[in-house]
Amino acid sequence: MWTHKAWPGRFLPPSLPAKERLRAYAGWCNAVEGNTTFYATPARDTVETWARQTDPAFRFVVKLPKVVTHERRFAGVETEMRAFLNAMEPLGDRAVLWTQLPGSFGPADVDALTRFLRRLPAGRRRAVEVRHPDFFTDERSTSLLEGALAAADAEWVPFDTTVFFRSPPTSEGEQEAWAKKPRLPRRTKALTGHPVVRYLGRDAEAETVEGWQPWLTTVAGWLREGRTPTVFVHTPDNHDAPALARRFHDEVRALVPELEALPEPEPIEPATLF
Repeated sequence: MWTHKAWPGRFLPPSLPAKERLRAYAGWCNAVEGNTTFYATPARDTVETWARQTDPAFRFVVKLPKVVTHERRFAGVETEMRAFLNAMEPLGDRAVLWTQLPGSFGPADVDALTRFLRRLPAGRRRAVEVRHPDFFTDERSTSLLEGALAAADAEWVPFDTTVFFRSPPTSEGEQEAWAKKPRLPRRTKALTGHPVVRYLGRDAEAETVEGWQPWLTTVAGWLREGRTPTVFVHTPDNHDAPALARRFHDEVRALVPELEALPEPEPIEPATLF
C-alpha cells in the first residue's frame, strides 16, 4: 500500500496522479506491502513502472493471489502462478513472495505448502504468514512449520496484534479491525537472513509506540547478527503510518547507529487553485 485517502497533502503531493504516488511514498519508506496483488495480478508493464519509480534497494513484499492461497490452496494453480511470477519479474530480487494463508490452513496442510514452496523459482525470497492458532501454541505444529519453511529458505511472517487486542476498540476503525484481524501470540523468531514483521498498533499514537517497544530490541538484535529485516507499521486507520514507520526506524537506529538513514521525503507543496 503506497496510497491512502488521508495521505495526499501530508505525505504525498495533493494532486499527484495515482501512477506516480509510489515514487513519492518511496521518499518516506524503503519498503511496501503489495496487498492489491492478492485480488488481481497486475499487468507486467504496470510492475515495470513500480521498478522505475523506486530505488534499487527498495523492497516489495507482494502478496500471492487469493485464488492460489485461499480458494484453491495450492492445487491446480500453475497457470495463475506463471502469470503472477511473470508480472513480478521486473522487480527481480527486490520482491519478496508473500504467501498469506487463511486461519483454516492448519498443520494438516503443511505438506501442500511444502510442495508449493519447492516449486517457486530459486533465488526468489519467500515469506509465509499463517493464522491457525496451533502453529503458535502447539510445539509439534510449530516445529513442523518451521521445518518446512527452513527447507525452502522461507521466512515466517509474524502479524503482531497483541497490543491492538489488549483493550477494547475506541473508534470506528478499531471496531472494524477488531472483527477482522487475527488474535495470535507475538512471535519474534527469525528463520532466515531477511525477517519480515507486520505490526498493528492503535489509532492512538502513544499506544502504538508503547506497543512496539519489544520489537526495537528484536530488530536491533537481528541487525547486529547481519540480518536485513523489513518491518511494516500499521494502525487501524493508517492515517499516520508513514510517519510512524519513520519513527520506528529512528528508534531502531538509536540502538544500531550504523543502520542507514531513510531517504528524506520531498517537501509537500500546498494545493493551489491555479
